Amino acid sequence: MRWLPSGMLLPVLTLLPLDRGLTLSELGMAAAAQGFVVFLLELPTGGLSDSLGRRPVMVAAGLISLVGLALILTADSFAVFALAFAVQGIYRALDSGPLEAWYVDAVQARDPDADLSEGLSRGGTVAGVAIGGGALLAGALVALGPIGSIEPLAVPVVVAAVFRVVSVLATMKLLVEPGRSMSWSASITAAGEVPGVISGSLRLLRRSRILQALVCIELCWGIGAIAYESLTPIRIAEVLDDADRAGAIMGPAAAAAWLASAGGAALTPMLSRRIGVARTAAATRLAQAVFIATMTLFAGPIGLVVAFLACYLADGASSPMHMTLLHKEVTGEHRTTILSLSSMVFQPASALGLLLLTNVAEAASVTSAMLVGAVAVALAVPLYLPAFRAERRSELAGDVEGPPAGSIS
Repeated sequence: MRWLPSGMLLPVLTLLPLDRGLTLSELGMAAAAQGFVVFLLELPTGGLSDSLGRRPVMVAAGLISLVGLALILTADSFAVFALAFAVQGIYRALDSGPLEAWYVDAVQARDPDADLSEGLSRGGTVAGVAIGGGALLAGALVALGPIGSIEPLAVPVVVAAVFRVVSVLATMKLLVEPGRSMSWSASITAAGEVPGVISGSLRLLRRSRILQALVCIELCWGIGAIAYESLTPIRIAEVLDDADRAGAIMGPAAAAAWLASAGGAALTPMLSRRIGVARTAAATRLAQAVFIATMTLFAGPIGLVVAFLACYLADGASSPMHMTLLHKEVTGEHRTTILSLSSMVFQPASALGLLLLTNVAEAASVTSAMLVGAVAVALAVPLYLPAFRAERRSELAGDVEGPPAGSIS
């Protein structure tokens, strides 16, 4: 329920502003507002989740997302779209990390030596299915045409808002945090602890070369992800010369892509058990760069969609491994803050990627912009070396699970 509304926005979130009169460069600048807002708020919201609790932060995130969806639905100018993306940035900052941190803490409370990679991969599989289902539903809604005065590309936004309401209610009902007090006094005390949590997390990052490298990977990935997440619908619309048809095609294409992502997440634990988590993360990230570059070779929609699916297969395989390496280096006290720090790098990198790649696309071509994105992802691969070396040392010492949580390498 958390990811289904996000999946519904994927096929239309770049096409709707263009259909309402924005240029490519204006779209890039408007969407970049989300990344910069996330950059400013990631650490404070992560610290709030670590001190106050995961559940209230997730509920607040869902409610703010509804405001952003309402703005997207009614936006008709660059300024309003920029405001809508900025509000969505507040949502992303609050939503970044609390659910995954809650899960990891719950697992480690039962079994400190639990294999996180398998559980995170299963979570990635569920998320991929949910996003894929949302994208498929969005494509069907666009294909059905307008509903009353709502144009086809805006219909999925309305339905996504309905599902977001259900997601908030489900979070309130299902996410239980034993020992967390929701009184006003406890909330005020928790809010006062946020600066200390943030400073402790920054000290942890400063002392760990592995964490530093993993956070830097988010920088490269944030730029490169724009190549296939945001530019593919534009490229298909360019090939077909029809934004509505592109939106209808991107629905099933995005659905299939996230199902491919789910498949990658489901299969990757088998590979990691054979070659190790760090090796798997690096290999799948390199495959992702290769597949993005492959997207530039096709002039027709069929080949482009096939390469698009391969990108998501590699993405689904690499993400759980990357997050497993990250979780091995932190404890519950700083878990959401470190996740937020990682996202804090990813989001502005995505914003810069939008500015860079949309301007490259406008000045040269969409395929040139995709190639730049592929290079950015490839630059992330050597940054897995510190984690690989630590994993190798643990293997030689007989510890196949790698360094204990919170270790400094």
